[in-house]
Amino acid sequence: MLLTISGSSCSGKTTTVRACGPIDGLVWHDFDEIGVPDDADLVWRHRSLEGWLQKALRYQADGLDMLLTGQSPLGEVLACPSAPLLDGIAACLLDVDDDVRRQRLAQRDPGKWDDRATDRFIGWARWQRAHAADRWHLPEAITAGGWEPMRWDRWADLPGWAVTVIDTTGRSVEESAADLRRWIDDQRRSANQDIA
Repeated sequence: MLLTISGSSCSGKTTTVRACGPIDGLVWHDFDEIGVPDDADLVWRHRSLEGWLQKALRYQADGLDMLLTGQSPLGEVLACPSAPLLDGIAACLLDVDDDVRRQRLAQRDPGKWDDRATDRFIGWARWQRAHAADRWHLPEAITAGGWEPMRWDRWADLPGWAVTVIDTTGRSVEESAADLRRWIDDQRRSANQDIA
């Protein structure tokens, strides 16, 4: 199964997953570990996401689940050509208050982001919140000008739309990690019951 943890920058994805510690039968990757070119665009992200799903399929063949952290929301994951081949897909959005995100960006990368760039991170976070609740919220944000093989029509075939949101605002890393660990365990347990 593939578990995805998405969220705009500085929502706490990497920190929270690391705090969960090792989990038997689960391999964790961060999307950006493949390297992000300076000219990365939507097509690059979609094509790279498909590569990650193919990696998840290789893990699946070995009896392992994969957790992927990154920027890709559930709608992109489901539209990838390889998505139907996975035994299961579960999505979680790690989020944080906009003002806290601004503070974290400034602390993590002092002087790197001007107000306009920071506003883009905030806008992406707001879009992800809305997408988590409603698959049809401004879909063109991820579909327009995307990679041609993506299958956006799959959204219409889904009986439900399930994205768990974990808000890290005002919470310790340990508290957020406990929530995330529970979500991971629940998703894996549910997927195993569906297969049995």
